[in-house]
Amino acid sequence: MAHSERPALQPVSLPEDWAPSSWRSRPALQLPSYPDAEVLAGVQEELRDLPPLVTSWEITALKQQLADAQEGRRFLLQGGDCAENFSDCSSDVISNRLKVLLQMSLVLVHGLRLPVVRVGRFAGQYAKPRSADTETRDGITLPSYRGDIVNSPGFSAQERTPDPRRMVKAHARSAMTMNFVRSLIDGGFADLHHPEYWDLRWVGHSPLADEYHRMVSGIGDAVRFMETLSGTSVNNLNRVDFFTSHEALLLPYEEAQTRQVPRQWGWFDLSTHFPWIGMRTAAIDGAHVEYFRGIRNPVAVKIGPSVTPDQLLALVDVLNPDDEPGRLSFIHRMGATHVASRLPPLLDALKRDGRRVLWICDPMHGNTEATSNGYKTRRFRNIRSEIEQSFDIHAVAGTRMGGVHLELTGEDVTECTGGARDLSDRDLERAYRSSVDPRLNYEQALETAMLIVRKQSLPRT
Repeated sequence: MAHSERPALQPVSLPEDWAPSSWRSRPALQLPSYPDAEVLAGVQEELRDLPPLVTSWEITALKQQLADAQEGRRFLLQGGDCAENFSDCSSDVISNRLKVLLQMSLVLVHGLRLPVVRVGRFAGQYAKPRSADTETRDGITLPSYRGDIVNSPGFSAQERTPDPRRMVKAHARSAMTMNFVRSLIDGGFADLHHPEYWDLRWVGHSPLADEYHRMVSGIGDAVRFMETLSGTSVNNLNRVDFFTSHEALLLPYEEAQTRQVPRQWGWFDLSTHFPWIGMRTAAIDGAHVEYFRGIRNPVAVKIGPSVTPDQLLALVDVLNPDDEPGRLSFIHRMGATHVASRLPPLLDALKRDGRRVLWICDPMHGNTEATSNGYKTRRFRNIRSEIEQSFDIHAVAGTRMGGVHLELTGEDVTECTGGARDLSDRDLERAYRSSVDPRLNYEQALETAMLIVRKQSLPRT
């Protein structure tokens, strides 16, 4: 999936008193209660014997690219489903998701004049945190649905009982997804000579279609012009680096895939290239931070409006004590109404401390609301506002916003309102498919890439 192999970074410092299982000595939030500990242990042993999903050299290559993004030499595009479903492991869903990210990255490369780090929020995003451990309907209380890797969304005791065997199924679905993505990329699916192949049929009537196709035509003309001048094909335009990410929420699953590899030092989480810690599990003394401090992957932490500068600095001390480039990212998700007041103190604290992190904006999670007809949605105007405010806040602070983190899909859904087609609350009923959080559809995702380019192209006052 990632084709640029780079030499391993030299050791910085090995974490003390750490092992893949040391998280078990810390308070662990958002983990399911499995009814049979022996079955769970047996599944973990099975996972340890399965091939890894990613490689250590792909992980170190991504870390170098993220280090470049910290310095303004690249821009990170991280996107995908809020929570993958086993049933969505199909060629159409995967290829459409990849098309969206490729099209967005093409817009960003063209407009920002920077290489884009492409990270899919898929091939492992099967676990989701919940606000409560249980759910009650008609007087019946059952465990909450925590994603397909844990249990099933159906409301019965059998479906909601956490089942460790689902971790093996999640591993298999992740492997199939990644194998298909690798095959598409190796087969020329991402060839810049033919970006028109990335089109999604259902958006031919989009208000953005003409602008996008003009951009595609311009890039195609430029490629052909360079090749005419040189008399040879331009290298590396038929493939791209592509990486995966997921919230490393289910620690028994992550632990079972944490390994040492030949000719490398330390431990790698080989279930994904780029794991992150969610806002609900980012306690400095918690199990998730303990697990993350020992793996060599680049890691990220979601931070919300309640995070203080002292808490942020403590996370840096634990997760990146040696200030390793590309190691640590903070994904701020404040919401359009809070970002102007809550983000600047955090930027100032890290800048004064001289610590290197990659700042990423998640404009989705802080802008979730419920409609009068019972749907959970996000207003595109709020998503846009948080992105634009974040760029401005970083510019004033003298820091750099190096990427975006989005929940999106390549399917024709109506889950977020607004955008180029100005979807209303009534439109949500037409094609609302998410079982957890609302996602940008193709059109809204492409519009987001275009607004980032426009925002960065405007002169700053």
